[in-house]
Amino acid sequence: MFRTLFHLMTGKEMAADERTRSACGKAASLAGVGVNALLFAAKAAAGVVSGSVAITADAFNNLTDASSSVVSLLGFKLAEKPADAEHPYGHGRFEYLSALLVAVMVMVIGVELMKSSVQKILAPTAVAMSAVSLFALILSIAAKLALAWMNRRVGSRIGSGVLLAAAQDSRNDVIATSAVLLATIVGHFSGLMLDGWMGAAVALFILVSGFNLVKETVDPLLGSVPDRARVDAIRDKIMSYPGVLGVHDLLVHDYGPGRQFASVHVEMPASEDPLVCHDLLDNIERSFFEEEGLHLVIHYDPVATDDPRLPVFRAFIGQIAAEIHPQMTIHDLRIVPGSTHVNIVFDCVMPYDLNQPAAHLRSLIAERVQEAYPNHYCVITFERSYVSGGA
Repeated sequence: MFRTLFHLMTGKEMAADERTRSACGKAASLAGVGVNALLFAAKAAAGVVSGSVAITADAFNNLTDASSSVVSLLGFKLAEKPADAEHPYGHGRFEYLSALLVAVMVMVIGVELMKSSVQKILAPTAVAMSAVSLFALILSIAAKLALAWMNRRVGSRIGSGVLLAAAQDSRNDVIATSAVLLATIVGHFSGLMLDGWMGAAVALFILVSGFNLVKETVDPLLGSVPDRARVDAIRDKIMSYPGVLGVHDLLVHDYGPGRQFASVHVEMPASEDPLVCHDLLDNIERSFFEEEGLHLVIHYDPVATDDPRLPVFRAFIGQIAAEIHPQMTIHDLRIVPGSTHVNIVFDCVMPYDLNQPAAHLRSLIAERVQEAYPNHYCVITFERSYVSGGA
């Protein structure tokens, strides 16, 4: 397990499979448990010797970090569980839950440190500087820098939010311990009692950082919008196949790292043999699963291409939509001629920051169309996009 972690940290390759990814995550978490436990013991002793509330609080910060690493370890372990009858999409979201717990623990550390610091400000006492306290603090800074680098590198390579949260926590600890070290040295030589004030400043920084971590880890649990680059890559790959005319209604569901499911509507010529289209769409689905591990389901939308008016209306109405909002798009446009009028039927995707009622938008588009094409009526279905940018 640790050998795999070492190769991932020192090499250029990414985690090749879920087993390798989990092994690296567990090894990094175990390293965090060991390092933080040693730092707790060293700084607790230094805090007793020096009488510094900041050093003592920093020691318990490391004890909490060790607990956070245990939570991370359990998250990776539970996420390994295969899918079952009760959880057909697997247990990958345990990793997101563990990242959220780590983020909450970071905020708890900030609150406790703030309380201790306020007490120290109200009742300041001198802090004794000793070789033991200096050694413990310098050792802590070096160890936390190493942990931050390891967790950041491994977390980025395996796409782990819990390790990235641990990396940020270690970075916070470097700043906090550096502040404690500075307060100890300045207080010793100047007589200024900065211990409580420095602790309060560090606590505020940790609270802000913890709040941002909570937000980042809650997003995937709530169902945040998929990454724009990911959406574009899916669309571009589908559009690269011959015969594909358009892509819309893309949905991406995240059930944990490496466990994504998606569905999409793909437009193809109605004149093409349905069996040929079905075969192509099957190949696209298989390609996404084999090459990217994405479970993709494609809905086949046959589009009439023999009416020369279709591209004209598609471009004209698409321009109207873009003038209303740059991210408003249309799709599934078809023309239904009648004896007295022509219906233009299409779907329109409304961006979330467009607050105008659908009825008002329908009137705007319909009036513009009728001005240019009398006796042409718009039948519009409005919908929202589930990916960024209105795809």
